[in-house]
Amino acid sequence: MNNRRRLILALSASALAVPSGAFGQPKGKVWRIGFLGSATAQGFARQLDALLEGLRELGYVEGKNIVIEYRWAEGNYERLPGLAVQLARLGVDVIVTHSTPGTRAAKQSTTAIPIVMAAIGDAVAAGVVTNLARPGGNITGNTFFNPELAAKRLEIIKDAMPRARRIAALLNPDNPITDAVLRAMQHTAKSLKLDLQQFVAREPAELDGAFAAMATKRIEAFATSEDPMIVANAKVIADLATRRKLPSIGFSEFADVGGVLGFGANIAEMFHRAAIYVDKILKGAKPGDLPVEQSSKFEIVVNLRTARTLGVKLPDLVLQRADRVIE
Repeated sequence: MNNRRRLILALSASALAVPSGAFGQPKGKVWRIGFLGSATAQGFARQLDALLEGLRELGYVEGKNIVIEYRWAEGNYERLPGLAVQLARLGVDVIVTHSTPGTRAAKQSTTAIPIVMAAIGDAVAAGVVTNLARPGGNITGNTFFNPELAAKRLEIIKDAMPRARRIAALLNPDNPITDAVLRAMQHTAKSLKLDLQQFVAREPAELDGAFAAMATKRIEAFATSEDPMIVANAKVIADLATRRKLPSIGFSEFADVGGVLGFGANIAEMFHRAAIYVDKILKGAKPGDLPVEQSSKFEIVVNLRTARTLGVKLPDLVLQRADRVIE
């Protein structure tokens, strides 16, 4: 870990460690929180539950001292700006959102209402903040290394399938971070001598066609990223991959729903930690003074059950590196 990243993480920890009682909270106040979701409530149930659990741990109970206004784009990112404006016009006390499309839409809708990013692929690359340690403005929250993680997945799938050469990148071109993700993957693919081919899906209805195209191109394995539409449909994607006999790697939760391999940050945990930011802001902290926290814990998950179904024998090296193995 370089010195710059150590400094950022240290600043993040110290800023978020302010005791809850450090700011005055009006007694009997009912706060209004706006939640701007890029995908669907069903697809992000696990992450939303983590956020609500984090709020409850800090004394906020929905229907008691907080009211949450939910707006879901249902995977259609073009709807996000309008939904963000709706929340801003309601005069909510804070907006919680996630992903590059969601955070950008929230930022465009208001400069006054505090915004908390529950999880965003790369806050700086997305242009929503210029400095993680001192974000300034009205935005703060959690970020992770989406392009770097996507590139690392190619190294892991190469270790798992040393003979594979034709690898697919399943991406959503409507997500602004996709270009950076693809560039990082292409750079790594070149160094690994892999033939990386991009296949796109903007909505669930396009997933089956993407996998049919992979079969036509004789793809041997595929990797995907944390785009909200893809996260919300992880089980569908894992099932399609199994049906097509395609080994796969995605974000860590992807292995939990049937992908062969998962690698990445714990997105649900990032949503849980977003509650800390909400708490500080409602108690008087300025979002621009709260450092954006970079996820520093990443896990490799192996789904041996799926690997056996596909007839894939994973090398001992991959199994030894796994943080979790699903039997």
